[in-house]
Amino acid sequence: MDLSAEQRQIRDAVRDFATEEIRPTAADADREQEFTEDVWDGLAEMGMTAMTVPEAYGGLDVDSLTYSVVNEEVAYGALSVATALSVHCLATSCIAEFGSDDLKSEWLPEMADGRPVGAFALSEPDAGSNPAQMTTEAVRDGDEYVLNGKKQWITNGQRAGVAIVFAKVDGDDDKITQFLVPKDTDGIEVGKKEDKLGLRASDTTALLFDDCRIPAEYRLTEEGKGMSAALHILTGGRIGIASQAVGLAQAGLDAALSYADQREQFDQKLSAIQTIRHKLADMETQTQAARLLARDAARRADAGEDHRDAAAKAKYFASEAAVDVTNEAIQIHGGYGYTTDFDVERFYRDSKITTIYEGTSEIQKEVIARGLLD
Repeated sequence: MDLSAEQRQIRDAVRDFATEEIRPTAADADREQEFTEDVWDGLAEMGMTAMTVPEAYGGLDVDSLTYSVVNEEVAYGALSVATALSVHCLATSCIAEFGSDDLKSEWLPEMADGRPVGAFALSEPDAGSNPAQMTTEAVRDGDEYVLNGKKQWITNGQRAGVAIVFAKVDGDDDKITQFLVPKDTDGIEVGKKEDKLGLRASDTTALLFDDCRIPAEYRLTEEGKGMSAALHILTGGRIGIASQAVGLAQAGLDAALSYADQREQFDQKLSAIQTIRHKLADMETQTQAARLLARDAARRADAGEDHRDAAAKAKYFASEAAVDVTNEAIQIHGGYGYTTDFDVERFYRDSKITTIYEGTSEIQKEVIARGLLD
């Protein structure tokens, strides 16, 4: 589980950026529900928007463990930023792994530099945990495909310049296929920005397709290979979400430790009260256990092992731990923790989404059970 010297260097650089640049802007961004583009540009300058882009196209092509570490540290600053970054990396991963040489050359160098921002459009209003129920359709018309349908819960929905879109060719359930769709294509409409419990600085919208025509060469997978491609990409994405949950839990723990060491009750610091000390011990144990699960999944991925089970365990445990730890952080802060004057209330609101997106906790438990029993 040890990090190499290079990985520690990257971790420390991203941690400094998260502490000095992301965290100070996070509360205002959350309140205003606006993404801080200067932060995005800073991440791009550091090369973080190029993590899953091959070196031949100007990227870093980092291993899974490095990707895990970066996600953890960015989320320590703000989960909204980490989510936007990880979805951008999902999009570049799809192009890098499934795109033609021409598509890679056309899109990856600029996306490595942070623009255009990428989006990943799989979920639909009636197809969330079971994406096979999607109804978005692609019909071949000569040298083009015509897309019709609606995608829901799209991170970077407003900011993105390109989306990876999944659709059924000719409405056939066995022909789910993956397409690259530039956002400026005629026939695309961006839906309203969702007003969410947490993750409020990250724009989440619907994408609507009405006779949206794209060149046939913008098809990323063979017809019918889109679902297996999505599940493959999302397995790696779950390691990223687990790592984000770890970063959020660590942020809550650190805030609670600092507050407990300053606040006095009953003529002593909170940190001297056994009840509080035991809460902090539980929070530390959960955070560290989640980190180890996330890094184990990343190590297995880097070793070329089947890591679906490990990624599911990491995502399930870490996301639930993030909710528990940030909840206890509020409890330690007492009434102050319930106000927007302290970051812990935002940490708690943000934590819930980690149990939902890229596979709910219930889906992760089913994956784990399948590995045990089937």
